[in-house]
Amino acid sequence: MRFDENADLDTSQIDDLRGGGGGGNPLGGRVALGGGGLGVVGLILYFLLSQLGGGGGGGGFSLPDGLSGGIPAGETADTSQAASNCRTGAQANTELDCEVVAVVNSLDGFWSDAFARSGQTYQPPRTNFFSGGVDTACGSATSATGPFYCPADNEVYIDLTFFSELESRFGAQGGPFARAYVIAHEYGHHIQALLGTTDNVRPGETGPTSGSVRLELQADCYAGVWANAAESTPTSTGRPLIAEVNEADVAAALDTAARIGDDFIQTELGGGQVDESQFSHGSSEQRERWYTTGYQSGDPAQCDTFGRGVDLG
Repeated sequence: MRFDENADLDTSQIDDLRGGGGGGNPLGGRVALGGGGLGVVGLILYFLLSQLGGGGGGGGFSLPDGLSGGIPAGETADTSQAASNCRTGAQANTELDCEVVAVVNSLDGFWSDAFARSGQTYQPPRTNFFSGGVDTACGSATSATGPFYCPADNEVYIDLTFFSELESRFGAQGGPFARAYVIAHEYGHHIQALLGTTDNVRPGETGPTSGSVRLELQADCYAGVWANAAESTPTSTGRPLIAEVNEADVAAALDTAARIGDDFIQTELGGGQVDESQFSHGSSEQRERWYTTGYQSGDPAQCDTFGRGVDLG
């Protein structure tokens, strides 16, 4: 996968919170456990860390790669770094933050068109880059929570160092299309919020057929739907940003989905047995299956994980 080098990037939906100091809940549990945040790994990591002695009762733990700090509540977002650095698709091919900006542009273009075709108006989310920790309308969080979407403020939050964690700690193949899957998954949660799906699920619910699992698998499917159209989706410039998606790119995205399944994290990273009662995102096989469903169909209507009698896999 590569980006059109001559395409312009739009940073108007990006808030760059990096560079702030202090603040942030040392555990990041409010978002994961009660604030309503929805993330690609979220509750899984909280469960894992508490099982490993991180503590579910408010104690802190050492963040991956020594990450620390955060953004104080009420601090004004500074978009200057992203705005000054990310201008063209050429930069998206070489710089991680610009890569994410490009993916956000493509996602906004796709979902705006999809909503328009159904007679609805799409409202894009804001995407926040943060470092170490952040305070949100869903509560405070650290990088250990992983990328997440907050329905209370309709914004996506991501510490870009998470992508290196996917490769070093989770063993994922990585690559731009795999990283795009993570962002597209969070956008899937935004689509659920706009459609009212999120309101019907109790935050923090767990279990193999829980509403939480159904939400996450549907977000995976929505990510696949976007991926199907990524090469043909024009952005505000009138031309697609993304080109040359190949089988290796799709395989890398599926590999990432498998590495963040509940069962994989419990056994491979937690060193324990599979406990389906704690499932909040679905198994590796389920996550691959629903991403593939979206990718092969290109149809959001095929992503109904809440339908009566639906086989989640």
